[in-house]
Amino acid sequence: MRLFLAGDVMLGRGIDQVLARSVDPVLYEAYVRDARAYVALAERANGPIGAPLAPAAPWGEALAVLADAAPDARVVNLESAATAHGAPWPGKGIHYRMHPANVDVLMVASIDVAGLANNHVLDWGRAGLLETLAALHGVGIATAGAGADGDAAWRPAAVATPSGRLLVVAAGFADAGIPAAWAAAAGRAGVALVNDPSPAGADALAAHVASLRAPGARVVVSLHWGPNWGYDVPAWQRAFAHRLVETGGADVVHGHSSHHPKGLEVHHGRLILYGSGDLINDYEGIGGHDRYRGDLSLLVLPSLASDGALAALELVPMRTRRFRLERAPHADARWLARRLDEASRAFGTHVRLTGDAALAVDVG
Repeated sequence: MRLFLAGDVMLGRGIDQVLARSVDPVLYEAYVRDARAYVALAERANGPIGAPLAPAAPWGEALAVLADAAPDARVVNLESAATAHGAPWPGKGIHYRMHPANVDVLMVASIDVAGLANNHVLDWGRAGLLETLAALHGVGIATAGAGADGDAAWRPAAVATPSGRLLVVAAGFADAGIPAAWAAAAGRAGVALVNDPSPAGADALAAHVASLRAPGARVVVSLHWGPNWGYDVPAWQRAFAHRLVETGGADVVHGHSSHHPKGLEVHHGRLILYGSGDLINDYEGIGGHDRYRGDLSLLVLPSLASDGALAALELVPMRTRRFRLERAPHADARWLARRLDEASRAFGTHVRLTGDAALAVDVG
């Protein structure tokens, strides 16, 4: 089974404003009050965007890469609400939302599962979450990690593929900025929030994942955890991921939240992505963390054997220009290979550049 996995796909704010339909551009941030300011920043950095953009435009050259790869299932973390209603969550510094009609940006990329256990899906309240769920389900995109109540939030997304059944479980953590009040519960919409990142909390989530396994199914556990910047992987995260593999039977641990790709590991033959990085956002032209090269991203394409073990892994570096993804130039791909190799060596994993400016992974 070949998969396409991506970290954060943020279609709100500036991205929303350059699409055919958009919400009110008013923002409630400390310094920026109009979403169109982020469009202006991107254009100042790299030239005119040419709005309105077609739904395929943000994906740019990634669509051709995905067509060639022909993954059996496509999974992203959707880090924005899809709502034109609701009110901004009080006391929160940044609120992301896109017009519900812009789910066609996900449709054009044939996204199968949108993970929603993140720190922006309730930016426009529970009414906004419910509209987001309706918009995604209305076009056949499965969701995981948020729901109308606790049972729905923890329920896995299931995808039937020609290579077997895929289950996606999604959960989020407080250290990624998810408010405790967002936790789904009986009779309360919200996210699947892990309240306890200790070994006991890992065992609890692993038991939940193990209870879902069925013969022949592969299982991805998608986790929104950690800060936006930095390559450090805390010991508790590594122990948590190992527990999900060892006792939960997770075939892939799909971590995200960092705005740039982080180190990766293959543990007991299973892939662990500690930070998949952002894929689509409106951060173009924003300075402050240039050394992490947030303009570079990855299309993660693992192939899983029939027992779920990692059979092959291709990482395709992309670069954002004018709110579009393009293949990263060779020099940028080489830089990303070097950084990921440095970040992954402690896990016994080595990342190298191939001749076609893709990244390959060696274990051991």
